[in-house]
Amino acid sequence: MAVRVLIVDDSGFFRRRLSEIISLDPFITVVGVAENGQQAIDQVKQLKPDVITMDIEMPVMDGITAVRKIMTIQPTPILMLSTWTTDGAKSTLDALDAGAIDYLPKRFEDISTDNTIVHQLLCQRIHKLAKSKPNKTVMKQTTNSHVIPTIVVSEKPTKQVEMPINLVAIGTSTGGPVALQKVLTQLPANFP
Repeated sequence: MAVRVLIVDDSGFFRRRLSEIISLDPFITVVGVAENGQQAIDQVKQLKPDVITMDIEMPVMDGITAVRKIMTIQPTPILMLSTWTTDGAKSTLDALDAGAIDYLPKRFEDISTDNTIVHQLLCQRIHKLAKSKPNKTVMKQTTNSHVIPTIVVSEKPTKQVEMPINLVAIGTSTGGPVALQKVLTQLPANFP
């Protein structure tokens, strides 16, 4: 069964280019396109895609607002594709915080000058996202800042620790930026 994709971007050229690239994979089907976040929400309700590719800056409704709304009505894996979605960019963190699962730069030249590599990477990400179904409850937590995230801590270490702990590492995934904010803001000011 083919992965059903909704493409959301205000550029007609980019929508066509992305459709052409994705359509090269026989196991991915573009079921719809939208020019802005509001159209995306309407089409998500109607088409129920498996994966959504989403731009950030669009007229009528931006991508981050659309992601938040989609996660409350029809949680769907979302791949952000934007000139602004690069590692460390605030908009990338905002998009992930809103419920997006992954991101790629919209300028495919930033990925590779080889179109075959771009096609493979994009299609691999779409297939991977199609297998990861967002949980509606978890996504509602990411959009509601007063919900306290659940933090799991092992009470029994697997081996005896003889030295003081000098480093604490926290790993996060989908919904992680909100949980991380909650944890870090509750640590005492003198926490080393």
